[in-house]
Amino acid sequence: MLNERGVNPLPNIASQIKRVRTNKKSTLANNSQTSAMRTAIKKFNAAVAEGAENAEELLRAAHKAIDGAASKGLIHKNKASRDKSRLAAKLSK
Repeated sequence: MLNERGVNPLPNIASQIKRVRTNKKSTLANNSQTSAMRTAIKKFNAAVAEGAENAEELLRAAHKAIDGAASKGLIHKNKASRDKSRLAAKLSK
């Protein structure tokens, strides 16, 4: 398993080999949660554009997804606050 430079990219130290494994797991979990957050925001934006009745429900779902991402450190808490504020402003228009 050599990379393009002919070097084995895996570490030799046992703890670092384990760390590579856990990093892969956490990356998958982080990507999944980030994707879920983006999907919730897109669903809300689509509902607002259509003038759907369930926009408030989708806003709550988007806020929950944003808060979850912020609590896990996937996005900064100020970005979470800014995003939530912008979504609420879209609903009130």
